Amino acid sequence: MTGREVGRATIPGKIAGTEVGALSTSLDARWLMAYAAALGLADARYYDTLAAGGPVAHPLFSVCYEWPAAVALRTRTVREAWALLGVHATHHVIIHRLPTADDRLLTRAQIVEVRPSRTGTLVVARFSTVDRNGRSVTTTDYGSVYRGVATDGESRPAVEPLARPAPPTFAEPRWSAAVPVAAHAAHVYSECARIWNPIHTDVAVARSAGLTAPILPGSATLALAVSQVIRQDLDGDPARVREIAARFTGPVFMPSTFTVRGRGRAGDLLAFDAVDERGDPVLSDGVLRA
Repeated sequence: MTGREVGRATIPGKIAGTEVGALSTSLDARWLMAYAAALGLADARYYDTLAAGGPVAHPLFSVCYEWPAAVALRTRTVREAWALLGVHATHHVIIHRLPTADDRLLTRAQIVEVRPSRTGTLVVARFSTVDRNGRSVTTTDYGSVYRGVATDGESRPAVEPLARPAPPTFAEPRWSAAVPVAAHAAHVYSECARIWNPIHTDVAVARSAGLTAPILPGSATLALAVSQVIRQDLDGDPARVREIAARFTGPVFMPSTFTVRGRGRAGDLLAFDAVDERGDPVLSDGVLRA
């Protein structure tokens, strides 16, 4: 599809409400540990196979078992030629309980919002995951912006997007932490997370999408930032995290360093953001509930 054809085509609002699932995923300790290792985490809790529940899952591990449902939903609703135009724009996950190594999970996906955005069309998908007994594990609203692609109007089904907690705000950061990103961090993350999107690992694909080089997956940027919040404010305990939300406001190229900043704390809410080496935002309005 040419750029002119992309410009003429639209994402129809009527795709709101489209569903797929339930897709089954079996977890194991190897996957949980690999995800933590891809993030460079050293805490023994992420690797303790002797613990009663096995290794602790990172609070963003849900993106791993949601990925097959995300691909299935995208295949049903968005043209293949637009896949490279989609970028991770928003993320909001409620953790009912952390998944464990012996879980068999079922994930359903549904488009809950379609609306115009400043650069194209925002499509928000809801991922609802339960365990083998039907108990909720995680609920995620995942927003993607398809750059340069219009929509014929705003649309929502009966399901409303998750209500996002408002992060507390303070004038100055409470703390900051530099996060180095290696030249091939996206390759390691993609393989360990089992999430494959060539815009993050294939220079030819990245350039065809208008980028100068591959960029770090948004979920990796958010997971690295959340890891710093856990280290700084939660005594390193990932099991305390109950909810995470953020907006993606800039790419992270490789190699580079970005800085996570703790912005404030009020009750059970922790605010954070992240900026690149020039001080430009890469994560905004981050909030974590513990």
